[in-house]
Amino acid sequence: MDSFNQQFLYSITIIVLGYILKRFDIIREREGEGLTRIVLNVTLPCLLIVSFSEIVIDPSLFLLVIIAIVYGGFMAAIGAIVFRKEDQRTKGMLLMTLPGFNIGLFAFPLVEGIWGSEGLKYFGMFDAGNAFVIFGLNYVIATYFASGDIKPDFKAMSSKIFQSIPLMTYILVCTINLIGLQLPGFALDVAGTIAQANMPLSLLILGIYLNLQFDKSNLKIIMKFLAFRYVSGIIIGFALFWLLPYEDMFKYTLLIALILPTAATSLAYSVEFRYDTKFVGTIANMTIIISFGILWLIANLVL
Repeated sequence: MDSFNQQFLYSITIIVLGYILKRFDIIREREGEGLTRIVLNVTLPCLLIVSFSEIVIDPSLFLLVIIAIVYGGFMAAIGAIVFRKEDQRTKGMLLMTLPGFNIGLFAFPLVEGIWGSEGLKYFGMFDAGNAFVIFGLNYVIATYFASGDIKPDFKAMSSKIFQSIPLMTYILVCTINLIGLQLPGFALDVAGTIAQANMPLSLLILGIYLNLQFDKSNLKIIMKFLAFRYVSGIIIGFALFWLLPYEDMFKYTLLIALILPTAATSLAYSVEFRYDTKFVGTIANMTIIISFGILWLIANLVL
């Protein structure tokens, strides 16, 4: 248990460092966008290449992909009922933010530090399904509820899915692993060197984007959103934890994944479809803080 708490302490320290760098104007949020692209398109794929080259993929792990997709659809469907009385644009912001999780920037640094490649294998498979939710389902929801002349663009949606470098990396490394091929040692050494930057950069980015000045004008509906999201995640996560007949790491993945922060793509969609970015940003920041607190409790009470 000391290793869990130690990793949490390391992570929080780096996040606070990122926040301090932003507050003192050493690093600006617009520079954080460049760092985010580096993590998602370079260091994270390298981490996946190295991690999946060292493991054996059990076919049962593909169930994690299915669970991520089904859970995203379930949350969107139930959310449409829970928030049915809200106006169209508010409903659009809530429903495009509700499904999907921030796994690449938030979960992977913690998982890598605590479980190493073994943990990344499980969370990586869940994130593959999560990618279809955030680039597919959430995009459709965002376009459906957007006002004006913006229409759903399914070609753009498909492009977002298949231009996602992390998702394409998942597919590539899983295929290579399953057919028994091995990447050249030099390529793995280079990827391993780059992958070492993933954890600190990801945590710094969370700190850079962290904003403790919340917009209070929509606090009531935001609290309803947070209550629904986390109560659902905790209940379903623990139900799957106790009911599924799989190994502990499989169940830990679901227990943790379902209470992670909202996907970072929600902010991008709020800009693209002219939603209220402060509203979506407030939700994103609050979920980062809440998720850290709940994860710490779970780590000390269950794991």
